[in-house]
Amino acid sequence: MRDGEILCALLLRQTYDYRNIKISFGTDYGCCIVELGKTRVLGQVSCELVSPKLNRATEGILFFNLELSQMAAPAFEPGRQSDLLVKLNRLLERCLRNSKCIDTESLCVVAGEKVWQIRVDLHLLNHDGNIIDAASIAAIVALCHFRRPDVSVQGDEVTLYTLEERDPVPLSIHHMPICVSFAFFQQGTYLLVDPSEREERVMDGLLVIAMNKHREICTIQSSGGIMLLKDQVLRCSKIAGVKVVEITELIQKALENDQKVRKEGGKFGFAESMANQRITAFKMEKAPIDTSDVEEKAEEIISEAEPPSEVVSKPVLWTPGTAQIGEGIENSWGHLEDSEKEDEDEGGSDEATILDGMKMDTGVEVSNIGSQDAPIVLSDSEEEEMIILEPDKNPKKIRTQTISATQVKAPSKKPVKKRKKKRAAN
Repeated sequence: MRDGEILCALLLRQTYDYRNIKISFGTDYGCCIVELGKTRVLGQVSCELVSPKLNRATEGILFFNLELSQMAAPAFEPGRQSDLLVKLNRLLERCLRNSKCIDTESLCVVAGEKVWQIRVDLHLLNHDGNIIDAASIAAIVALCHFRRPDVSVQGDEVTLYTLEERDPVPLSIHHMPICVSFAFFQQGTYLLVDPSEREERVMDGLLVIAMNKHREICTIQSSGGIMLLKDQVLRCSKIAGVKVVEITELIQKALENDQKVRKEGGKFGFAESMANQRITAFKMEKAPIDTSDVEEKAEEIISEAEPPSEVVSKPVLWTPGTAQIGEGIENSWGHLEDSEKEDEDEGGSDEATILDGMKMDTGVEVSNIGSQDAPIVLSDSEEEEMIILEPDKNPKKIRTQTISATQVKAPSKKPVKKRKKKRAAN
């Protein structure tokens, strides 16, 4: 299984090829994101005026900090410096600070009193192998892109100007050292540049060479316990020289494009550099659809489908005059609610009138269809039909007819009082 993984890793891409490198800048100076394949590193540079070190009173201070969070990979533990993190931080310091790529004497404001402290914070956003190469590129790009505030010294007084008062000052950078990693498999038999996360799992050894475009080696480190020959190291250094030149040209081109956009007043920042991938879109590309055999496919689907069931629900007859389909509760038609009973008891004595007197006041003949003792109900509608369902008796059908005031003029101006029907629940 180990040999199969090695062969797959070597066949997926060429041995000396780097993964795609993408550099994007933020709205502030000194902020950038470097993508090496799927490995993403965020770089941010900040500065402040501090007291210098006692043994270097005329030199500024450089500080590098790399953080590995669980957002990048679940294997990283938060709040604890692992051996990998300590090794990466030391390698970055040797590559960038010990190589004297930045003129630290230009960071001095007042000798022995005030110097600039430059802090480079690197955050790993996504881990897909070769962290040190991505971190070194992000650090040098952020330093090249950074601008510090301008200062002036008059006697013992130091004046710090804002970005609106004076243009910020870039850092003095002599060269750009970049790390190039080489992975070895089967005791140095196979060589691979820029290993991914899966390739790092199966590699036998790792060689990191930090070099600038002038082919000057800034630092070199070998890990993994593999014994390398002199010819292998020389071969890796030649490959690193070619790769460093290509990456340096890419960095300079990205810096020039960003500076050009800022001068012209165009849009810049992380939001502008991201690809326009939206869920919704106003326009959709038309795709040709073949509809020649739609009818044949439809007939096949219908023929293969199961026929619908012929089950018809039967009504349930509880009592004569009632019906129910499905499962439900018992019909409560004809029962008065508690609020209606209280209203009827309170206003029944005032609103009740005799049927004969009602006929004399309105002059309307009320025809009863049904028994003589059936109650008459007057409502606002001109004609309504009411069916009372009772479980013990046959349903009674009562039709009541009323005439509005616009149709018949009553001789009496007294208002017609309505009599509510009082139903007694059997």
